[in-house]
Amino acid sequence: MSETETKKRTGIGALADAGGTDDFSVIDAIGGPRGVVESMLPGVVFVVMFVITSDLQLTIGVSAALAVLQVIIRLCQRQSVMGAVSGLLAVGICLIWAWNSHEARNYYMFGFLTNAFYIVLLTISLIARVPGLGLVIEFIRTLPTEHFRAWLADWRDDRALNRAYTIITALWIGVFSLRLVVQVPLYLGNHVGWLGTARLLMGIPFWALAIWASYLIVATPMHRHKTMAAERSESMPKETSETEERH
Repeated sequence: MSETETKKRTGIGALADAGGTDDFSVIDAIGGPRGVVESMLPGVVFVVMFVITSDLQLTIGVSAALAVLQVIIRLCQRQSVMGAVSGLLAVGICLIWAWNSHEARNYYMFGFLTNAFYIVLLTISLIARVPGLGLVIEFIRTLPTEHFRAWLADWRDDRALNRAYTIITALWIGVFSLRLVVQVPLYLGNHVGWLGTARLLMGIPFWALAIWASYLIVATPMHRHKTMAAERSESMPKETSETEERH
């Protein structure tokens, strides 16, 4: 993979390059300035429109039009639309949920379910002693096309790296849990304005903080792991050639 392609990785995928470079950028990891704006804009428009107008139908219409417009702009500029399309789907689910229930607060229900899902999934991974964040990062970093057990053992047997993956997995469980602890009471109290504000503040900013903290925890052990792997790969041809010479 080229350097340009590596820099395009965002989210958890950006952590797959930790330890290999010192120019890690949180802004790039969360999609760059444009990605941040496009991610937050639908939520901002929804909560502002509803608080000002109290008209759910109008709020849903404007939010839906904005989400579609973001995709059209990317198409016109001939840029990758995958992020915009995935965002459109997520926003679409939220808007449909609010529209069907006739309650603005249900715009945020899908977010509650996804956070709860990640909490359960990551908790199970810790119980199974295969930290979920480590599994995802290593899958992105070194796609296991064969010998899955050897691939799994390679990073799990590295105590420092496995411990780092365990810590950041617990960290992300904490982030998802904190979102629910703060936002669910606001949902139950039907405080749409405060709920929308909390959702925005605990969305991209928390995501960026979690990625940055994860990078600080993982970078050193991953660098050591990559160095040891490179040394092993360099020594293997020498050992093979020496064996062939003896025979």
